[in-house]
Amino acid sequence: MTSEEVRSTVVVVTWRGRDHIEACLDALAAQSRPHRTLVVDNASDDGTAELLAAHPSAPEVLRLPRNRGYAGGIAAALARVRTPYVAWLNDDAAPASGWLAALEAALDADRSAAAATSVLRTSDGCTQSAGVRLTADGHGADAPQASGEVFGFCGGAALLRTEALKSAGGVPAHFFCYYEDTDTSWRLRLAGHRIVSVPDAVAAHLHGATTQPGSPQFHRWNERNRLFMLLRCAPATVAARELARFAAITLALPLRRAVPDAANFRVTLRMGVLAEVAAGLPAALRARRRIGSTASTRREVWRTWSGV
Repeated sequence: MTSEEVRSTVVVVTWRGRDHIEACLDALAAQSRPHRTLVVDNASDDGTAELLAAHPSAPEVLRLPRNRGYAGGIAAALARVRTPYVAWLNDDAAPASGWLAALEAALDADRSAAAATSVLRTSDGCTQSAGVRLTADGHGADAPQASGEVFGFCGGAALLRTEALKSAGGVPAHFFCYYEDTDTSWRLRLAGHRIVSVPDAVAAHLHGATTQPGSPQFHRWNERNRLFMLLRCAPATVAARELARFAAITLALPLRRAVPDAANFRVTLRMGVLAEVAAGLPAALRARRRIGSTASTRREVWRTWSGV
């Protein structure tokens, strides 16, 4: 294949992915569309590096000296992407052979779309995600079905226009893990772009194969990054309201007789989140100014997509 034929760089971020990344690489090798595969290895110490070196597809590997998470891995790879399109792909996702072709075709057909998101399916064939929707309280949640345009793309398997991503500020590497896709989607929308869901772009996904949904670390990243995202992207009233609500619930928890048995209701975890948000507030507000959208644009995006 010639370099002119390759229009997409598929970035796969892995950390201790030995037990599942081979299926991902096999699926990429079977794609009907030529592409460049770039694996970001977050300092794995479980034999992942040896597996990558021995895989017959010979993927290009960027090995980082420490674990920078999914967001940090995508951010590190972005500087090396020269193709018009860049795909984000979880190491526990195995796309169907026509996955990349369907995503490229969707962006080719709609120049106003900066991202095309896939349909992720669980091992039993159920749809896990067809993109990201925005809830009325500013959470990102899985869109249940492919329906054309969606608020955001799911970072587990999506294709973006490289220049649009870079122009919108790239990837928030400090998020480490979770909400980097929703934050990026929001910034793309503030820049005037659309995001579409592509029903023919299907990938099987072993959700949580690397991280542990429900764990204290999972909830720390989710709660912290949601607040950072709102401070960066949402209308000021929405960001202030949700930050105040999170703080009020945290302060009220010790007074409650019955508290849900979940890590995100632990006062120590929530106080830690508030401390991290307070420490990161100046940087978040600087990022908000760099994003640079008008208050009316922020309100319009919020009114259009919150609660959908």
